[in-house]
Amino acid sequence: MTTPVLKTAQPVRHRNPTAKATSMAYLLFERPNLDEAERFLNDFGLLTVQKKGDTLYLRATDSAPWCYRIGKADKARFVGMGFTVAKREDLAALSRIPGASSIEELDVPGGGEMVRLTDPNGFRIEVVFGRAVIGSTPHRAPLSANHDIATPRVNSTQRPPVMPPEILKLGHVAIEVAEYQKVCAWYTQHLGMIPSDVQVLPDGSPGVSFMRLDLGETPVDHHTLALVQTFRAAYSHSAFEVVDVDAVGMGQRVLRERGWHHAWGIGRHILGSQIFDYWSDPWGAHHEHYCDGDVFTTDVPMGVHPFSAQSMSQWGQAMPASFVKPKLTFDAIKTLVHNLRTVPDVTLQKIKILARSFSK
Repeated sequence: MTTPVLKTAQPVRHRNPTAKATSMAYLLFERPNLDEAERFLNDFGLLTVQKKGDTLYLRATDSAPWCYRIGKADKARFVGMGFTVAKREDLAALSRIPGASSIEELDVPGGGEMVRLTDPNGFRIEVVFGRAVIGSTPHRAPLSANHDIATPRVNSTQRPPVMPPEILKLGHVAIEVAEYQKVCAWYTQHLGMIPSDVQVLPDGSPGVSFMRLDLGETPVDHHTLALVQTFRAAYSHSAFEVVDVDAVGMGQRVLRERGWHHAWGIGRHILGSQIFDYWSDPWGAHHEHYCDGDVFTTDVPMGVHPFSAQSMSQWGQAMPASFVKPKLTFDAIKTLVHNLRTVPDVTLQKIKILARSFSK
C-alpha cells in the first residue's frame, strides 16, 4: 500500500511553544442532573471527591485531586479541559496570549493557580500550576497471565472482583474540529503538543490526528488529545486507563448489568494499540475504558497513514456508524451550511468522504 502524503501545514511540531503541558488534568462538563451524572460515573469507576451545591468533582486512583468536574446547567454540554504545566513562568507566558485571563487562584479541591484560555474550537482551556498532590487510592494489581512458555499462576484461579473498574487516570480526550489547521496549530504552539500519528484523507488533508505531550525522554501516552476533522466543533469521547484487560471486561459486565448504553467494543485500536470499550453517559457522551496503550518518548517521528473506518481497530467489533454519526438537528445543519461557506478545511467533498467511510 502506498504511504499517503500529508499536504497541509498541520500537524507538525512547533519549534518554540509558549508552554509545554505536562498532563491532561481534567475535563469540564455541564449536565442538568448531577445525581444521574454521578451514578453513571461511579458505575464507570470514577470516585466522588466533592458534591457541593451545583458542582460535582470526581477523581481516579492516581495522585491528582480530581479529573472530572460537572456544573449544573439546563443543557448538557462539554465545556472544555484542563492541563498542567511544570513552571509558574509558563502561566505568565500563557496569560499574554490575546484573550487569556490573568493568573487566578483556584478555589477548588487541590487548589493551585490557573490561566483560562479559549481554543479556536471555542472550548475552555484551563492551564494549572501548583495543584496539590494527594495520596493515591489503592487499586488491585494486574492479574498474572499463563502462557505456553510461562505459567506463573499455579494452583490458583482468576477471579477479579465484580465491581466497577478502578480508574487509574484520565488518559485522553478526542474532539471534533471544523477549522483543523487553526486548532492543531494552537495546541502545538501554546501547549507544546506533538503529533504521534495522522490519518490522511485522499486530498492530503488530515482526517484524524493523535497528539501527545512532549516530556523529552520521559515516555508519555501515544495521545493525550485527538483531533477529528468534521464540520463542527464537538466532543467526541474521553478515555480512562484501567489496570488490565480483565478490568475492561469487568467494566462491560457491570455497566451492562446496571442498564447503561454500550457504544463500541471490546477491541484493540491500531494507532495507540489500546484495548478499548466505550460507553455512553445519560446524554450520549462517549467514555472509554482502556488498557495496554503505547507510550512514546520525544524521539519518535510522526506516522502517516491512510484514513478509513477499518483503520480504527485491529480486532473486535467494527466501529458502528452510530459511534460517529452526528444528529442532524436544525443547529447542526445550520453549522454545516455556514462552515461549508466560510471554513477552508470544510468542503463538500471532504464531508462526503467522511460520511462514506463511517457509514460502512
